[in-house]
Amino acid sequence: MGGVVFHVLNRGVRRLTLFEQPADFKAFLRVFGEAQLRVPIRCLAYCLMPNHFHLVLWPRTDAELPLFMAWLTATHGKRWHAYRGTTGVGHVYQARYKAFPVATDTYFLRLCRYVERNPLRAGLVSRAEDWPWCSLAQRAGRSSEISLTEWPVARPPDWTDLVQLDVTDETEALRQSVRRGLPYGPNEWCHNIARQLHPKSELSLIE
Repeated sequence: MGGVVFHVLNRGVRRLTLFEQPADFKAFLRVFGEAQLRVPIRCLAYCLMPNHFHLVLWPRTDAELPLFMAWLTATHGKRWHAYRGTTGVGHVYQARYKAFPVATDTYFLRLCRYVERNPLRAGLVSRAEDWPWCSLAQRAGRSSEISLTEWPVARPPDWTDLVQLDVTDETEALRQSVRRGLPYGPNEWCHNIARQLHPKSELSLIE
């Protein structure tokens, strides 16, 4: 759906480790950059974890997100197998990517904090900005193939410190959005966006 921000994620099939070493992370970022040249989708935030990834994408048209993600995951999967000599063995990703609409207000900021805090929450670093495969590190000056877009809301000047904070309620609400496949935002907005995306689905009956 054009003009709506989406929380997009996918993971390796059977929790397969997608990224084992720095070269694996870099390879995915190169494919991401190539995908943006083909389908110039706006990327607001991202984080690559060993067995999954989180993206915050802002498509301009209804077709942009599926086109971008189809090329990204298919191309990365083929190159992943080619590098390891495992072509024809099976899928790299567990399924088609998941994408959840997010309101562009405080809910958006909560989502970006959740995404960029992932490596800290997993105990991979002592400060979130030290994880090199994340938009937080890229904005701090680390080079990347990915083109980042300015956010639809102002980023707080103390954002890096805010990402360090452990906000349990926010984390659980976002995980519930992922588990239930629901939009993330205020109730009325969720009702409206669900009706637009799935007019005949139970998503339009969010409680």
